[in-house]
Amino acid sequence: MLLTRHAESAGNVARARALAAHAETIDVDLRDADVGLSETGERQAAALGRWLAREGPPLDAVLSSPYARASRTAAIAIAATGRDVPLVLDERLREKELGVLNRLTRLGIERRYPDESASRAVLGKYWYRPPGGESWVDVILRLRSFTESLRRDYAGARVLVVAHQVVVVCMRAIVEALGEHEILAIDRAGEVANCSLTAYALDAATARPVLRCFNDVAHLADEGEEVTREPAAARAANDG
Repeated sequence: MLLTRHAESAGNVARARALAAHAETIDVDLRDADVGLSETGERQAAALGRWLAREGPPLDAVLSSPYARASRTAAIAIAATGRDVPLVLDERLREKELGVLNRLTRLGIERRYPDESASRAVLGKYWYRPPGGESWVDVILRLRSFTESLRRDYAGARVLVVAHQVVVVCMRAIVEALGEHEILAIDRAGEVANCSLTAYALDAATARPVLRCFNDVAHLADEGEEVTREPAAARAANDG
């Protein structure tokens, strides 16, 4: 199984501008589900597909979040492989839902929802659920259902999962049986880059998946494409 975060999105670019301007809000007029890729993101997705065409056996399927930035990443990558690979959209892979905090920077949250900011500080990002949104635990719960479907429907297959930052990290929690502190340590260690790869292979002796790489961007460098990541301040406010 290969996991990737979607390529750079227009929302990522808008969030970076908002942080640079010390703004409270992120200037995006679309629903979160409809935000597409930036020009850089389009190139990153194509680079991923070209790498997939060169390395390893062909993919049997690509499973993607239905959000535009993820499904577009998947479609471009498939086209760049030059192969006819089925694309399956699965709502369980969607972005972590931010509820009332959507489109707000950390500064915006602190000023507009000070009680929520204080609650998050007490509970921590793993357990905190914003009004109308999800905690990391909520994301893990829906991903448990997804991984069971994956085991049932794609046993023995080589699949690419295209999703979002929190989804990639939370999949590690499930596959590797990691707890809160281990997952948050992974999150603190660095941002999940756009179009980075996290890969698992099946250990024949134990019949368990083994982590081969996490957040690897060597394929982007090989293709001469820019590597982009969320600023730390952006992740603090918008975990996806």
